Amino acid sequence: MSLRPYEIMIILDPDTEERAVAPALDKYLSVVTAQGGSIDNIDIWGRRRLAYDIRVTPGVYKSEGIYAVVRFAATPATTAELDRQLGLNEAVLRTKVMRAEPAKGRAAKAAAKAAARAAAKAADAPASAPAQG
Repeated sequence: MSLRPYEIMIILDPDTEERAVAPALDKYLSVVTAQGGSIDNIDIWGRRRLAYDIRVTPGVYKSEGIYAVVRFAATPATTAELDRQLGLNEAVLRTKVMRAEPAKGRAAKAAAKAAARAAAKAADAPASAPAQG
């Protein structure tokens, strides 16, 4: 099966030390490289406030988390295994996996939207300015 581009957002427990985040992510993402995938980019956003509190255990809630966004290429089975392993890890509060659009496709869509906006703006403009006299 061919590799597909994915993006995963991982929210780690805020009690994790900042310097331990990158090595922890490398350990979690080893499943991708072990199964023939590739890690394209790891972007660690750092500690951020959550939109809502996440219950970790009964009576224990977290209002902050350490965010990381990872772009990688893998098979769907590898991605499912990565998500499963992250879900079992107590240091991971939440994950969200999405199929990433290829960069070429995003650029083409953005250019098409810009052209449509320009055409709509030109259509709304008056055909000719009234003569001043």
